Amino acid sequence: MGRGRAKAKQVKVARQLKYNSGGTDLDRLRDELGVGDSSRNDDADDLNDELADRYADYADDYDTGDDDDGRPSGRR
Repeated sequence: MGRGRAKAKQVKVARQLKYNSGGTDLDRLRDELGVGDSSRNDDADDLNDELADRYADYADDYDTGDDDDGRPSGRR
């Protein structure tokens, strides 16, 4: 016995977390996740473009013809 009070407290805290979520600082969360900042997105786009250019040469060298453009791939 004696677990009823602890369980009631846990239920109370769980309900507060579930129904009273108005205290979230969305700007701070956005900063932590790195979402919505155009300078960070530009850097990521530049990095993705650089990687795509770097590996495009490999794709040309090792082309297996598996594209969906109607050409046979040579594999069966």
